[in-house]
Amino acid sequence: MGVWRWRRNPLRRTTDLIEAWVAFAALVSLLVLAPAAGCLAGLRVDATLQRAAQQQQQERQLVPAVVVRPAAGPPADAPQDPAAQHQGPRRSEVVAAWTAPDGSTHQGTVPAAQEPPRPGDRFRIWTDTAGRPVTRPLEPRTASVHAAVAGLATALGTAALTVTVRRLVVRRLTHERYRRLDRAWAAVGPDWGRTGADS
Repeated sequence: MGVWRWRRNPLRRTTDLIEAWVAFAALVSLLVLAPAAGCLAGLRVDATLQRAAQQQQQERQLVPAVVVRPAAGPPADAPQDPAAQHQGPRRSEVVAAWTAPDGSTHQGTVPAAQEPPRPGDRFRIWTDTAGRPVTRPLEPRTASVHAAVAGLATALGTAALTVTVRRLVVRRLTHERYRRLDRAWAAVGPDWGRTGADS
């Protein structure tokens, strides 16, 4: 890592000392800053997702629905993205009727709970307080997993950035050493090996 360049000796150059400090800073970053950044990011993401999960748990409810008939085609709010159509087999769409938590009745196109759907089949769907179909609320355990992944990604990103910066600095220092060597060689090279040239 270049820490050995701290040793005092007459051949140590300024660039050697800089490289040693850069190596030390990179080591501290890898051992302390990267884990701390990952932990902090994970905790913040977890807090945000847990609040969202709690809010969704309060706002979304399972209500009973009844299949009225199979849907004639894709629902109006179906994704138009061609890539989304190749993600795997989609469940059948049905026109269903349900009663919202506030007592209002609704009818709309939703994914069927079983295949093949038959009129009169009963199933449950997630709705918001106004009775609009929504996705399943986020589970606290799923939120924690997402937060852990975000924290790990942050730690790895910080570590990768640290290694990249260190390599760029060391590369720059190496170029500077070669530049100084070329300049020194240009100064003494023409006289190299001549008698009485003090070389």
